[in-house]
Amino acid sequence: MTTWLTSTRAALAALAAGTVLLMASACSPEEPGDPSAAPSPETASVAPATADNMQASPGVYDDRVVFGQSAAFSGPAQALGQAMRMGIEAAFNERNAAGGVHGRMLELVAMDDRYEPGFAYANTSDLIAREQVFGLIGAVGTPTSRSAAPLADSEAVPFLAPFTGAGFLRNPELKSVVNLRASYAQETEHMVERLTVDLGVTRVAVMYQNDSYGQSGLTGVLEALDRRGLEPVATWYYERNSTAVKAAVYQIAAANPEAVIMIGAYQPVARAVSLLRVDIDPIFLAVSFVGGNALARELGDEALGVFVTQVVPAPDDAGTPVVAEYLAALDSFDADAEPGFVSLEGYLAGRLAIFGLESCEDLTRGCFLAALQESQSIDLSGMRLQYGPGDNQGSDEVIMTMIDEQGRLVQVTSLDEPL
Repeated sequence: MTTWLTSTRAALAALAAGTVLLMASACSPEEPGDPSAAPSPETASVAPATADNMQASPGVYDDRVVFGQSAAFSGPAQALGQAMRMGIEAAFNERNAAGGVHGRMLELVAMDDRYEPGFAYANTSDLIAREQVFGLIGAVGTPTSRSAAPLADSEAVPFLAPFTGAGFLRNPELKSVVNLRASYAQETEHMVERLTVDLGVTRVAVMYQNDSYGQSGLTGVLEALDRRGLEPVATWYYERNSTAVKAAVYQIAAANPEAVIMIGAYQPVARAVSLLRVDIDPIFLAVSFVGGNALARELGDEALGVFVTQVVPAPDDAGTPVVAEYLAALDSFDADAEPGFVSLEGYLAGRLAIFGLESCEDLTRGCFLAALQESQSIDLSGMRLQYGPGDNQGSDEVIMTMIDEQGRLVQVTSLDEPL
Protein backbone atom coordinates (compact mmCIF):
# COMPACT_ATOMS: atom_id res chain seq x y z
CA MET A 1 0.00 0.00 0.00
CA THR A 2 1.12 3.53 -0.63
CA THR A 3 0.49 6.58 1.54
CA TRP A 4 -2.47 8.56 0.22
CA LEU A 5 -3.49 12.01 1.46
CA THR A 6 -6.36 14.09 0.15
CA SER A 7 -4.47 17.40 -0.15
CA THR A 8 -1.42 19.27 1.10
CA ARG A 9 -3.47 20.97 3.83
CA ALA A 10 -5.06 17.67 4.82
CA ALA A 11 -1.66 16.05 4.89
CA LEU A 12 -0.30 18.69 7.24
CA ALA A 13 -3.39 18.42 9.46
CA ALA A 14 -3.14 14.65 9.48
CA LEU A 15 0.51 14.72 10.47
CA ALA A 16 -0.27 17.21 13.23
CA ALA A 17 -2.85 14.80 14.66
CA GLY A 18 -0.67 11.75 14.15
CA THR A 19 -2.78 10.37 11.30
CA VAL A 20 -1.71 8.31 8.33
CA LEU A 21 -4.26 7.77 5.58
CA LEU A 22 -3.64 4.66 3.50
CA MET A 23 -5.24 3.37 0.32
CA ALA A 24 -6.87 -0.06 0.49
CA SER A 25 -5.54 -2.91 -1.57
CA ALA A 26 -7.56 -4.48 -4.36
CA CYS A 27 -9.86 -7.36 -3.44
CA SER A 28 -13.38 -8.51 -4.13
CA PRO A 29 -15.87 -5.75 -3.29
CA GLU A 30 -18.54 -8.21 -2.14
CA GLU A 31 -16.58 -10.92 -0.34
CA PRO A 32 -14.35 -10.53 2.73
CA GLY A 33 -11.26 -11.10 0.59
CA ASP A 34 -7.85 -12.53 1.29
CA PRO A 35 -5.94 -10.36 3.79
CA SER A 36 -2.67 -11.94 2.65
CA ALA A 37 -3.14 -10.21 -0.71
CA ALA A 38 -2.87 -6.76 0.85
CA PRO A 39 0.53 -5.16 0.19
CA SER A 40 2.39 -3.48 3.02
CA PRO A 41 1.78 0.20 3.81
CA GLU A 42 4.58 2.71 3.47
CA THR A 43 4.39 5.14 6.36
CA ALA A 44 6.85 7.47 8.02
CA SER A 45 4.86 8.48 11.09
CA VAL A 46 4.16 5.07 12.65
CA ALA A 47 7.18 2.96 13.46
CA PRO A 48 6.92 -0.80 12.79
CA ALA A 49 6.09 -2.87 15.85
CA THR A 50 9.09 -4.68 17.30
CA ALA A 51 9.80 -6.59 20.47
CA ASP A 52 11.90 -3.65 21.68
CA ASN A 53 9.31 -0.89 21.41
CA MET A 54 6.02 -2.73 22.08
CA GLN A 55 4.30 -2.80 25.46
CA ALA A 56 2.02 -5.57 26.76
CA SER A 57 -0.78 -4.78 24.27
CA PRO A 58 -0.21 -4.11 20.56
CA GLY A 59 -0.38 -0.44 19.64
CA VAL A 60 0.85 0.73 23.06
CA TYR A 61 4.31 2.33 23.12
CA ASP A 62 6.15 4.30 25.74
CA ASP A 63 5.23 7.57 24.03
CA ARG A 64 2.04 6.87 22.08
CA VAL A 65 -1.08 4.75 21.53
CA VAL A 66 -2.07 3.88 17.96
CA PHE A 67 -5.67 3.37 16.81
CA GLY A 68 -6.80 2.26 13.37
CA GLN A 69 -9.73 3.31 11.20
CA SER A 70 -11.08 1.72 8.03
CA ALA A 71 -13.70 3.96 6.41
CA ALA A 72 -14.80 5.46 3.09
CA PHE A 73 -12.44 8.24 2.05
CA SER A 74 -13.27 7.94 -1.64
CA GLY A 75 -16.42 7.12 -3.60
CA PRO A 76 -20.06 8.17 -3.07
CA ALA A 77 -19.89 7.89 0.75
CA GLN A 78 -16.55 9.65 1.18
CA ALA A 79 -17.99 12.67 3.03
CA LEU A 80 -19.02 10.36 5.88
CA GLY A 81 -15.59 8.79 6.32
CA GLN A 82 -13.82 12.12 5.99
CA ALA A 83 -16.06 13.74 8.61
CA MET A 84 -15.72 10.86 11.07
CA ARG A 85 -11.95 10.92 10.68
CA MET A 86 -11.85 14.70 11.16
CA GLY A 87 -13.84 14.45 14.39
CA ILE A 88 -11.62 11.71 15.79
CA GLU A 89 -8.52 13.67 14.82
CA ALA A 90 -9.89 16.81 16.47
CA ALA A 91 -10.41 14.91 19.74
CA PHE A 92 -6.97 13.32 19.58
CA ASN A 93 -5.31 16.62 18.66
CA GLU A 94 -7.07 18.34 21.57
CA ARG A 95 -5.81 15.74 24.03
CA ASN A 96 -2.31 15.63 22.55
CA ALA A 97 -2.02 19.40 23.04
CA ALA A 98 -2.73 18.80 26.73
CA GLY A 99 0.01 16.16 27.03
CA GLY A 100 -1.80 13.03 25.83
CA VAL A 101 -3.07 10.28 28.12
CA HIS A 102 -0.68 9.10 30.85
CA GLY A 103 2.11 10.72 28.85
CA ARG A 104 1.26 8.96 25.58
CA MET A 105 0.23 10.79 22.40
CA LEU A 106 -2.75 9.47 20.43
CA GLU A 107 -2.28 8.48 16.79
CA LEU A 108 -4.64 7.27 14.08
CA VAL A 109 -3.82 5.10 11.08
CA ALA A 110 -6.71 5.54 8.62
CA MET A 111 -7.31 3.34 5.58
CA ASP A 112 -9.77 3.80 2.71
CA ASP A 113 -12.26 0.97 2.23
CA ARG A 114 -14.43 2.84 -0.32
CA TYR A 115 -17.52 1.64 1.60
CA GLU A 116 -16.97 -1.91 0.34
CA PRO A 117 -16.92 -4.96 2.67
CA GLY A 118 -13.98 -6.67 0.94
CA PHE A 119 -11.71 -3.67 1.35
CA ALA A 120 -12.89 -3.24 4.94
CA TYR A 121 -11.92 -6.84 5.75
CA ALA A 122 -8.49 -6.47 4.14
CA ASN A 123 -7.88 -3.15 5.91
CA THR A 124 -8.95 -4.54 9.27
CA SER A 125 -6.69 -7.55 8.86
CA ASP A 126 -3.79 -5.26 7.94
CA LEU A 127 -4.41 -2.84 10.79
CA ILE A 128 -4.48 -5.68 13.31
CA ALA A 129 -1.71 -7.92 11.94
CA ARG A 130 0.75 -5.50 10.35
CA GLU A 131 0.08 -2.08 11.90
CA GLN A 132 -0.50 -3.70 15.31
CA VAL A 133 -3.04 -1.04 16.31
CA PHE A 134 -4.37 -0.99 19.87
CA GLY A 135 -7.99 -0.70 18.74
CA LEU A 136 -10.25 0.15 15.81
CA ILE A 137 -12.40 3.29 15.87
CA GLY A 138 -14.99 5.02 13.71
CA ALA A 139 -15.75 2.39 11.08
CA VAL A 140 -18.32 3.74 8.60
CA GLY A 141 -21.23 1.60 7.48
CA THR A 142 -23.13 -1.60 8.14
CA PRO A 143 -21.81 -3.87 5.34
CA THR A 144 -18.23 -2.84 6.10
CA SER A 145 -18.71 -3.33 9.84
CA ARG A 146 -20.34 -6.72 9.23
CA SER A 147 -17.12 -7.69 7.48
CA ALA A 148 -14.71 -6.10 9.95
CA ALA A 149 -16.27 -6.46 13.42
CA PRO A 150 -16.18 -10.28 13.65
CA LEU A 151 -12.52 -10.24 12.65
CA ALA A 152 -11.71 -7.67 15.33
CA ASP A 153 -13.77 -9.59 17.88
CA SER A 154 -11.98 -12.85 17.10
CA GLU A 155 -8.68 -11.12 17.96
CA ALA A 156 -10.11 -9.33 21.03
CA VAL A 157 -9.32 -5.96 19.40
CA PRO A 158 -11.61 -3.11 20.56
CA PHE A 159 -14.08 -2.09 17.83
CA LEU A 160 -15.19 1.30 19.04
CA ALA A 161 -18.02 3.63 17.99
CA PRO A 162 -18.81 2.47 14.45
CA PHE A 163 -20.89 4.95 12.43
CA THR A 164 -23.86 2.62 12.01
CA GLY A 165 -26.97 1.68 13.93
CA ALA A 166 -27.09 -1.92 12.69
CA GLY A 167 -28.73 -4.38 15.06
CA PHE A 168 -26.10 -7.11 14.74
CA LEU A 169 -23.51 -4.83 16.39
CA ARG A 170 -25.73 -4.69 19.49
CA ASN A 171 -25.28 -8.44 19.98
CA PRO A 172 -23.62 -8.87 23.40
CA GLU A 173 -21.79 -11.92 22.04
CA LEU A 174 -19.49 -9.45 20.24
CA LYS A 175 -17.34 -8.83 23.29
CA SER A 176 -15.01 -6.30 21.64
CA VAL A 177 -17.71 -4.01 20.19
CA VAL A 178 -18.61 -0.78 21.99
CA ASN A 179 -21.36 1.29 20.34
CA LEU A 180 -21.83 4.97 20.97
CA ARG A 181 -25.04 5.76 19.07
CA ALA A 182 -28.69 4.70 19.02
CA SER A 183 -29.75 1.91 16.65
CA TYR A 184 -31.55 2.11 13.32
CA ALA A 185 -34.48 0.35 14.98
CA GLN A 186 -34.74 3.30 17.37
CA GLU A 187 -34.37 5.86 14.57
CA THR A 188 -37.04 4.28 12.39
CA GLU A 189 -39.39 3.83 15.35
CA HIS A 190 -39.02 7.55 16.03
CA MET A 191 -39.81 8.36 12.38
CA VAL A 192 -42.95 6.20 12.26
CA GLU A 193 -44.13 7.49 15.64
CA ARG A 194 -43.84 11.11 14.51
CA LEU A 195 -45.49 10.40 11.13
CA THR A 196 -48.49 8.66 12.69
CA VAL A 197 -48.89 10.83 15.80
CA ASP A 198 -48.10 14.27 14.38
CA LEU A 199 -49.61 13.91 10.91
CA GLY A 200 -51.81 10.82 10.93
CA VAL A 201 -49.83 9.34 8.03
CA THR A 202 -50.69 5.75 7.09
CA ARG A 203 -49.26 5.45 3.56
CA VAL A 204 -45.49 4.98 3.92
CA ALA A 205 -43.01 3.85 1.27
CA VAL A 206 -39.40 2.81 1.83
CA MET A 207 -36.37 3.15 -0.43
CA TYR A 208 -33.39 1.22 0.88
CA GLN A 209 -29.85 0.28 -0.05
CA ASN A 210 -29.62 -3.34 -1.19
CA ASP A 211 -27.28 -4.63 1.49
CA SER A 212 -27.18 -5.24 5.24
CA TYR A 213 -27.48 -1.50 5.99
CA GLY A 214 -30.61 -1.14 3.91
CA GLN A 215 -32.07 -4.38 5.27
CA SER A 216 -31.42 -3.25 8.85
CA GLY A 217 -33.25 0.03 8.29
CA LEU A 218 -36.04 -1.63 6.31
CA THR A 219 -36.60 -4.14 9.11
CA GLY A 220 -36.88 -1.28 11.59
CA VAL A 221 -39.52 0.46 9.47
CA LEU A 222 -41.53 -2.73 8.89
CA GLU A 223 -41.54 -3.55 12.60
CA ALA A 224 -42.52 0.00 13.57
CA LEU A 225 -45.38 -0.02 11.06
CA ASP A 226 -46.50 -3.49 12.15
CA ARG A 227 -46.75 -2.33 15.76
CA ARG A 228 -49.37 0.12 14.50
CA GLY A 229 -51.20 -2.32 12.26
CA LEU A 230 -49.76 -0.80 9.09
CA GLU A 231 -47.83 -2.06 6.06
CA PRO A 232 -45.71 -0.09 3.57
CA VAL A 233 -47.40 0.85 0.31
CA ALA A 234 -44.13 0.23 -1.55
CA THR A 235 -40.56 -0.88 -0.83
CA TRP A 236 -37.79 -0.73 -3.41
CA TYR A 237 -34.01 -0.76 -3.40
CA TYR A 238 -30.91 0.55 -5.14
CA GLU A 239 -27.39 -0.88 -5.16
CA ARG A 240 -24.64 0.30 -2.80
CA ASN A 241 -22.17 2.88 -4.19
CA SER A 242 -24.59 3.70 -6.99
CA THR A 243 -26.98 6.54 -7.81
CA ALA A 244 -29.09 4.35 -10.12
CA VAL A 245 -32.38 4.95 -8.31
CA LYS A 246 -34.84 5.35 -11.20
CA ALA A 247 -36.40 1.90 -10.73
CA ALA A 248 -37.01 2.62 -7.06
CA VAL A 249 -38.40 6.07 -7.88
CA TYR A 250 -40.82 4.59 -10.44
CA GLN A 251 -42.15 1.96 -8.03
CA ILE A 252 -42.53 4.42 -5.15
CA ALA A 253 -44.13 7.18 -7.22
CA ALA A 254 -46.68 4.71 -8.57
CA ALA A 255 -47.81 3.95 -5.01
CA ASN A 256 -48.37 7.66 -4.25
CA PRO A 257 -47.23 7.52 -0.61
CA GLU A 258 -47.73 10.25 1.95
CA ALA A 259 -44.20 9.72 3.26
CA VAL A 260 -41.00 8.10 1.99
CA ILE A 261 -38.44 6.77 4.46
CA MET A 262 -35.00 6.47 2.89
CA ILE A 263 -32.29 4.13 4.13
CA GLY A 264 -29.35 5.16 1.99
CA ALA A 265 -26.29 7.31 1.46
CA TYR A 266 -26.50 11.01 0.65
CA GLN A 267 -25.92 10.92 -3.13
CA PRO A 268 -28.56 8.32 -4.08
CA VAL A 269 -31.01 9.72 -1.53
CA ALA A 270 -30.60 13.22 -2.98
CA ARG A 271 -31.09 11.86 -6.49
CA ALA A 272 -34.27 10.04 -5.45
CA VAL A 273 -35.72 13.09 -3.69
CA SER A 274 -35.15 15.21 -6.80
CA LEU A 275 -36.75 12.66 -9.12
CA LEU A 276 -39.73 11.89 -6.87
CA ARG A 277 -40.59 15.56 -6.47
CA VAL A 278 -41.28 15.76 -10.21
CA ASP A 279 -44.44 13.65 -9.80
CA ILE A 280 -45.41 13.52 -6.12
CA ASP A 281 -44.93 15.62 -2.99
CA PRO A 282 -44.47 13.27 -0.02
CA ILE A 283 -42.72 13.86 3.28
CA PHE A 284 -39.10 12.68 3.00
CA LEU A 285 -37.23 11.22 5.96
CA ALA A 286 -33.73 9.74 6.17
CA VAL A 287 -31.78 8.03 8.95
CA SER A 288 -28.64 9.59 10.39
CA PHE A 289 -26.23 7.53 8.27
CA VAL A 290 -27.27 9.59 5.25
CA GLY A 291 -25.11 12.42 6.59
CA GLY A 292 -27.57 15.28 6.87
CA ASN A 293 -25.06 18.05 6.13
CA ALA A 294 -23.81 16.26 3.02
CA LEU A 295 -27.41 15.59 1.94
CA ALA A 296 -28.30 19.27 2.31
CA ARG A 297 -25.32 20.28 0.17
CA GLU A 298 -26.16 17.65 -2.43
CA LEU A 299 -29.82 18.74 -2.68
CA GLY A 300 -29.14 22.47 -2.73
CA ASP A 301 -32.38 24.39 -3.28
CA GLU A 302 -34.40 21.16 -3.12
CA ALA A 303 -33.35 20.37 0.46
CA LEU A 304 -36.05 22.37 2.24
CA GLY A 305 -38.33 20.24 4.39
CA VAL A 306 -36.39 16.97 4.27
CA PHE A 307 -36.28 15.35 7.72
CA VAL A 308 -33.25 13.51 9.11
CA THR A 309 -33.06 11.66 12.41
CA GLN A 310 -29.92 12.33 14.44
CA VAL A 311 -28.22 10.45 17.26
CA VAL A 312 -25.91 13.17 18.62
CA PRO A 313 -26.60 16.74 19.79
CA ALA A 314 -26.85 19.62 17.33
CA PRO A 315 -23.26 20.54 16.32
CA ASP A 316 -23.94 24.29 16.53
CA ASP A 317 -25.42 24.20 20.04
CA ALA A 318 -22.56 25.83 21.90
CA GLY A 319 -24.72 25.88 25.03
CA THR A 320 -24.14 22.14 25.38
CA PRO A 321 -20.72 21.72 27.05
CA VAL A 322 -19.47 18.82 24.91
CA VAL A 323 -20.53 20.64 21.75
CA ALA A 324 -18.70 23.79 22.84
CA GLU A 325 -15.59 21.68 23.40
CA TYR A 326 -16.04 20.03 20.00
CA LEU A 327 -16.32 23.41 18.27
CA ALA A 328 -13.13 24.64 19.95
CA ALA A 329 -11.27 21.41 19.15
CA LEU A 330 -12.43 21.45 15.52
CA ASP A 331 -11.36 25.07 15.09
CA SER A 332 -7.95 24.30 16.60
CA PHE A 333 -7.51 21.30 14.32
CA ASP A 334 -8.75 22.95 11.12
CA ALA A 335 -10.03 26.54 11.23
CA ASP A 336 -11.71 26.09 7.84
CA ALA A 337 -13.71 23.00 8.81
CA GLU A 338 -17.50 23.30 9.02
CA PRO A 339 -19.16 21.75 12.07
CA GLY A 340 -21.53 18.87 11.34
CA PHE A 341 -23.35 15.95 12.90
CA VAL A 342 -20.96 13.33 11.52
CA SER A 343 -17.74 15.02 12.63
CA LEU A 344 -19.33 15.61 16.05
CA GLU A 345 -20.00 11.87 16.25
CA GLY A 346 -16.35 11.28 15.34
CA TYR A 347 -15.27 13.69 18.07
CA LEU A 348 -17.45 11.87 20.60
CA ALA A 349 -15.90 8.57 19.47
CA GLY A 350 -12.48 10.06 20.13
CA ARG A 351 -13.57 11.30 23.55
CA LEU A 352 -14.96 7.86 24.39
CA ALA A 353 -11.61 6.30 23.46
CA ILE A 354 -9.85 8.83 25.69
CA PHE A 355 -12.12 7.92 28.63
CA GLY A 356 -11.17 4.28 28.25
CA LEU A 357 -7.46 5.10 28.04
CA GLU A 358 -7.62 7.36 31.09
CA SER A 359 -9.09 4.52 33.12
CA CYS A 360 -6.07 2.25 32.56
CA GLU A 361 -2.64 3.29 33.78
CA ASP A 362 -1.45 -0.22 32.98
CA LEU A 363 -2.92 -0.07 29.50
CA THR A 364 -4.17 -3.28 27.92
CA ARG A 365 -7.01 -4.00 25.53
CA GLY A 366 -8.80 -5.95 28.25
CA CYS A 367 -8.62 -3.08 30.72
CA PHE A 368 -9.76 -0.61 28.05
CA LEU A 369 -12.83 -2.67 27.14
CA ALA A 370 -13.71 -3.34 30.77
CA ALA A 371 -13.45 0.37 31.59
CA LEU A 372 -16.05 1.14 28.92
CA GLN A 373 -18.35 -1.86 29.21
CA GLU A 374 -18.48 -1.95 33.00
CA SER A 375 -19.00 1.78 33.50
CA GLN A 376 -22.62 2.27 34.49
CA SER A 377 -22.44 5.88 33.36
CA ILE A 378 -19.88 7.80 31.32
CA ASP A 379 -20.16 11.59 31.30
CA LEU A 380 -18.70 13.21 28.17
CA SER A 381 -19.06 16.82 29.33
CA GLY A 382 -22.79 16.54 29.77
CA MET A 383 -23.54 13.80 27.26
CA ARG A 384 -24.19 10.69 29.32
CA LEU A 385 -23.58 7.19 28.01
CA GLN A 386 -24.93 4.13 29.80
CA TYR A 387 -23.44 0.64 29.47
CA GLY A 388 -23.99 -2.52 31.43
CA PRO A 389 -24.33 -6.32 31.28
CA GLY A 390 -25.66 -7.29 27.87
CA ASP A 391 -25.80 -3.64 26.74
CA ASN A 392 -22.94 -2.43 24.52
CA GLN A 393 -24.75 0.71 23.30
CA GLY A 394 -24.08 3.92 25.19
CA SER A 395 -26.82 6.25 23.95
CA ASP A 396 -30.50 5.75 23.12
CA GLU A 397 -31.07 9.37 22.14
CA VAL A 398 -32.78 10.12 18.81
CA ILE A 399 -33.80 13.60 17.70
CA MET A 400 -35.58 14.80 14.56
CA THR A 401 -34.11 17.54 12.41
CA MET A 402 -35.35 19.31 9.30
CA ILE A 403 -33.37 21.05 6.56
CA ASP A 404 -34.40 24.72 6.52
CA GLU A 405 -34.19 27.45 3.86
CA GLN A 406 -30.49 28.03 4.56
CA GLY A 407 -29.64 24.33 4.29
CA ARG A 408 -29.23 24.04 8.06
CA LEU A 409 -30.42 21.05 10.05
CA VAL A 410 -32.68 22.42 12.77
CA GLN A 411 -34.18 20.32 15.55
CA VAL A 412 -37.97 19.92 15.53
CA THR A 413 -40.21 18.32 18.10
CA SER A 414 -43.09 17.69 15.70
CA LEU A 415 -43.34 17.06 11.95
CA ASP A 416 -46.20 19.52 11.64
CA GLU A 417 -44.09 22.51 12.59
CA PRO A 418 -44.29 25.16 9.81
CA LEU A 419 -41.47 25.18 7.24
